[in-house]
Amino acid sequence: MENYSIRIYKEYFNFSSAHFLVFEDGKREPLHGHNYRVRVKANSNALERDMVVDFCHIKPIVKKLCDSIDHKFLLPIKCPHIKVTETVKNIEFTTPDESFYSFPKDDVILMPIENISSERLAIYLSYELSKAIKKELNYTFKELEVEVEETPGQSAQYILKA
Repeated sequence: MENYSIRIYKEYFNFSSAHFLVFEDGKREPLHGHNYRVRVKANSNALERDMVVDFCHIKPIVKKLCDSIDHKFLLPIKCPHIKVTETVKNIEFTTPDESFYSFPKDDVILMPIENISSERLAIYLSYELSKAIKKELNYTFKELEVEVEETPGQSAQYILKA
């Protein structure tokens, strides 16, 4: 069985977002942000028209995904320590230290993950990218690896297997 891979990393595969981590004991980091960078590696067993997949078809999908969470506050709605409510215009939440936050809905992305770590973001982006590639290109990679770098030299990767 043959094995091929492509790697895609562009300057515009990035997003700037705010977050904080909530630890197992309920303590949290201060609210802060990162200028995240995203890299993608995809593996396939075959070439189609001498390519795994045309780069020009994948790049806009990755960019769109990054843009969807750019300049947002990322809120992990599966975190058991955060209580989230929605009003007509705002997302409100409290943390175990009784901190209360209220943000306009347009400034918040409710993420279906447990925490906003680079590892959890890599998992989330892997699944979202896989779904988007399947929908837009009708293609599934044998493996799809997404790397999320929160600062230079500090990143996490997740490999999604088909």
